[in-house]
Amino acid sequence: MSMGAVFRALADESRRALLDRLFERNGQSLGELCDGLGMSRQAVSKHLAILEAAKLVSTRKTGRKKLHHLNPVPIHEIAGRWIGKFERAHLDALNELKTRLESEQ
Repeated sequence: MSMGAVFRALADESRRALLDRLFERNGQSLGELCDGLGMSRQAVSKHLAILEAAKLVSTRKTGRKKLHHLNPVPIHEIAGRWIGKFERAHLDALNELKTRLESEQ
């Protein structure tokens, strides 16, 4: 999985809306995902294909339906690599400040 593909997939507001809908209720069909979005089935299918290519969505056939499921692993990997390292530095600085202030008392 390419992190570039994940970032490109997440860059689009419509794709983020689809991920939000799957977060709220996982395992939806194309028709269910289209309801209330104001997008054509073709547009939703195109966005889902991009999300699948980025491994953010997986599918499973159940009878005649193809159900879409959120895969949070790529987002977790981004958080660990890109967000986590910035948080660690910030938290280390706060901890050092706390230690210094407590030692001055």
